[in-house]
Amino acid sequence: MTLRDRKRARTRQALVEAAAGLFERQGYDETTIAQISAEAEIGTRTFFSYFASKEDLLFPESDIRVHATFHAIANRQPDDGPAEILLRALRQVGEDSDDLAGRLAALRLRLIRTVPAVRGRALQIQLDAQREIARQLAAAFPESLDEVSAAALTGAFVGAVTGALQVLLEDAGNTDDPAVVRHAVQVAVDAALSPWLRDRS
Repeated sequence: MTLRDRKRARTRQALVEAAAGLFERQGYDETTIAQISAEAEIGTRTFFSYFASKEDLLFPESDIRVHATFHAIANRQPDDGPAEILLRALRQVGEDSDDLAGRLAALRLRLIRTVPAVRGRALQIQLDAQREIARQLAAAFPESLDEVSAAALTGAFVGAVTGALQVLLEDAGNTDDPAVVRHAVQVAVDAALSPWLRDRS
């Protein structure tokens, strides 16, 4: 990573942290992009070099999860099935990121429940990701998946992650340890994908 890349990553993280703090202290609707930018010590115009909207600050790593899945599909092994690939991508993201746990995850879930604009953005991100992952799985496994079955598999995968997180994040104490969150999500996904898992016995 170059010096410029590291600087951009720091500024991006500063914006996310500034936004989270302001959302918690004064509310989502009451917080402006100008206030977030000032808190992160950048100009308001510069904000849009990092995020397209205020809503996107709550989903800073959504692309990382999707690209991890694309990478797992592209680098699949001959004995991998589509479910195994999704499980591998989930494990990789869990090792590389704590985006599914902690303060920001709990705040994001609360705002999804209470702020229509955030809920709409969350649904759009989820639907776009599901559509593209299903498309790539169907292309990678034409002998076992058509568009409908690929969509069903992907929907089960995303639904299991989302459902487990909703239960965990209702009790903020459950998100203090990212390892606990990762384990619970893994158990949920294993159960949801069990019909598609290959028998390795």
